[in-house]
Amino acid sequence: MSFDLTILVALGFVGLLAGFIDAIAGGGGLIALPVLLSVGIPPVTAFGTNKLQSVVGTAIAAFTYWRKGFVSLQLLAIAIPLTFVGSFLGALAVKSIDTTVLQYAVPVALIAVALYFAFAPKLTDEDSQARLSTAIFVPVMGFTIGFYDGILGPGTGSFLTLGFVTLFGLGVTRAAGHTKVLNLTSNVGALALFIPSGNVVLPVAIAMIIGQIVGGYLGALTGIRFGAKLIRPLVVVVSVAMALKLLLVP
Repeated sequence: MSFDLTILVALGFVGLLAGFIDAIAGGGGLIALPVLLSVGIPPVTAFGTNKLQSVVGTAIAAFTYWRKGFVSLQLLAIAIPLTFVGSFLGALAVKSIDTTVLQYAVPVALIAVALYFAFAPKLTDEDSQARLSTAIFVPVMGFTIGFYDGILGPGTGSFLTLGFVTLFGLGVTRAAGHTKVLNLTSNVGALALFIPSGNVVLPVAIAMIIGQIVGGYLGALTGIRFGAKLIRPLVVVVSVAMALKLLLVP
C-alpha cells in the first residue's frame, strides 16, 4: 500500500495525539486504530500497524516514568517475560477464538473501571497496603492481561492501572508508570507474530512513530507533573470512550 505525503504527515500528528493520551491514561489505540481503518488499511493489518507505531511511544513513556523514579523493574522482573508470553499466545490464538463474548464483556469491565476511578475516595499518589502478594500475582496479572491484549486489546492500560492500584497498593502515578512497562511488553509480544506475518504497513508506522516519540515523552511528563488529579479523570474519560466505541462500533 502507498500513501501520499499529506496523509503520512497527518498520520504523524495522529500518532502524537495517541502517544500523549496513551502515556497518561492508556487508550491511544482508540484514536489511532479508527484513523488507520479510515485510510483503507485492512483490519488485521491496521491492528498490527497500530501495535508497531504505539510500541515506540509506550517505550518512551515507560522510560520517562522509570527515569523519574516511578517504576520498580525489580517488581516487574517476572511479570515482564510472562506478559510477553501471554501477549504472543493471545495473538496466536486470536484466529481460532470466538471473541464475540469479549466484545460485550469488555465494555462492561471498562465502565466498572471508570466508576471505580470516578468514585473511589482514596485514589491518590500515595502508596497503600497491597491486598495480594506482588511476587506471585503481578506476574499472573501480566500474563492474563497480556493474553487479552494479544486477542483484543482495548482497555489494556486501564485494566493494568486498576490492578496496580487496587490489588498492589501503588499510587496512581506509579501505577501508570508500571502499566506502561507491561503494556510495552504486551505490544512487543503481539508484534513478534504480526511483523513476520506481514501485517504491518511500514511507511504508515514510521510516520506515526515520529509523532509517538514526541507524544509519549510529553504525555509521560504531563502525567508525572499533575499526577493523580490528571490521570484519574483521564482514565475515566478514556474507559468510557472505549466502552462506547466497542458497544456502538464493534
